[in-house]
Amino acid sequence: MGNVVHFLVSIPEERRYMLSIPEPVFPAASMKSSKPTAPSDETSAAELIDARIRELGDWRGETLGRVRELIREVLPDVVEEVKWRGVPCWSHGGIVCTGETYKKAVKLTFAKGADVPDPDGLFNASLEGNTRRAIDIHEGETIDARAFKALILAAAERNRKPRAAKAAKPKTAAGPAEVKLLSGGNPQIPKGDGDAPVQAYIAAMPGWKRELGERIDALVTREVRGLTKAVRWNSPFYGTAGNGWFLGIHCFTNYVKVTFFDGVSLDPVPPGGTPKSKDARWIDIHEGKYDEKKMKAWVKQAARLPGWKM
Repeated sequence: MGNVVHFLVSIPEERRYMLSIPEPVFPAASMKSSKPTAPSDETSAAELIDARIRELGDWRGETLGRVRELIREVLPDVVEEVKWRGVPCWSHGGIVCTGETYKKAVKLTFAKGADVPDPDGLFNASLEGNTRRAIDIHEGETIDARAFKALILAAAERNRKPRAAKAAKPKTAAGPAEVKLLSGGNPQIPKGDGDAPVQAYIAAMPGWKRELGERIDALVTREVRGLTKAVRWNSPFYGTAGNGWFLGIHCFTNYVKVTFFDGVSLDPVPPGGTPKSKDARWIDIHEGKYDEKKMKAWVKQAARLPGWKM
């Protein structure tokens, strides 16, 4: 695709890069008003959840079983239900969380997660809304048992308290429903500093790319101290305070491009590059081809290098 840095500076209308996981599919009615799937006289909700775990028969079943075990440990009287065509649901004075399973993730959605303290930063998905928050667990990942049990207790405690009234937020021109997708499906987001414009970009990513964007953003946020974020030329940028930018993201039709501005210094060197790209190197990530272990190693190296200063 040419020199990424040159491309960004010289061709404003094509500027680049990023990405999502699917939101849980709930019916039109709210979570509070939905009715659980009624088990037969012979089959309890607990037995249906047991059957679902056995049916999965892979890492997702093991993960769902482990999560269920932790919830029961900390809330022995938790109510188990099955909602929305087989989704396990745990309630304690109201819904605490649900356990949806997707091909590449187990998603734990907390019905009132936006009002639940999360000091350990377990929430890594559905971060834009005013009500729900979620934890996406992927194959090979484990959940911090201590932190998760504390989160479950906090969610149950939240159910016992009325929600404090919040001042209405003014609508902004960059609301998700109004974001324009440019060539290649890249969201058009106004220039801005901080996390908010980056999250607006990720929320507007089309299709599978939003999950990828959420995962990369969560990884960089988790691994880099003194992180700074911004949107420039309709692309999220990540850097460190006083040290410039080390990574940029841009969405294209069939892939997401992640560019390291000093990629030639990484080990291994990312595969993308041309004779004109100088020190920049990138990787084009297609659907289902994300290697989080390799991305983590690159991010940690890149964050220690001198960044690109505009």
